[in-house]
Amino acid sequence: MLLTVDLARLEIRPGDLVLDVGCGEGRHCFGSLERGARAIGLDLDVSALRLAAVPLALRARQLGRLGAVLRGDAFHLPFRSGTFDKVICAEVMEHVHDYRAAAREIARVTKPGGRVAVTIPTATSEHIYLRLSDEYFESPGGHIRIFSPRALARGLAAAGLATESVGFAHAFHTPYWALRSALGLRRADDFRLVRAYRRFLIQATTSRLLDTLERWLNFVCPKSVILYARKSGAVV
Repeated sequence: MLLTVDLARLEIRPGDLVLDVGCGEGRHCFGSLERGARAIGLDLDVSALRLAAVPLALRARQLGRLGAVLRGDAFHLPFRSGTFDKVICAEVMEHVHDYRAAAREIARVTKPGGRVAVTIPTATSEHIYLRLSDEYFESPGGHIRIFSPRALARGLAAAGLATESVGFAHAFHTPYWALRSALGLRRADDFRLVRAYRRFLIQATTSRLLDTLERWLNFVCPKSVILYARKSGAVV
């Protein structure tokens, strides 16, 4: 399973209630379930939620846990303050105009002492794609800003989320998206090389050797950076 957030590093434990803001097809929800947690995913993309809803509910039932998805956005989370032990927000902040408001809402629903993981694309990879193609930032629903981790950390801190550590992920995806950008995002799938690279990425998710290689490459050319933060206050 392709995960951006290291769930062990986020300290997801049995019994935790986890929220994945911008869950897509629910990959981090599935991963959280396997670690013994209860998981709720939230996203605006109805098509992605449809793909996630039934498999997640079935797996949750098999494990005897809560697993569900719902439609919503990061600015109006439909939960009481201090509801979640852990919150994940993967590859979302680069899409929203007011990321500080989203950070405040994420902090609101996190329990005091709870942990949060927020991921964004690295500035280096984003600049590469922008140089190769304007489509990368002009496509509907695409990225609207190039983040620095320091700027994101400041936004999280203003919301009461103190960054404790930083991680990196998806080095294999950096050249993949560079290739797609160079060939044109709208027609990249027409090229055999792009399709072959996608097959390699799928293979990499099940290969220990490739996983180890990517972990080393994450220090050289990561596509994503992950900030692990904690909400101020006593653990409850």
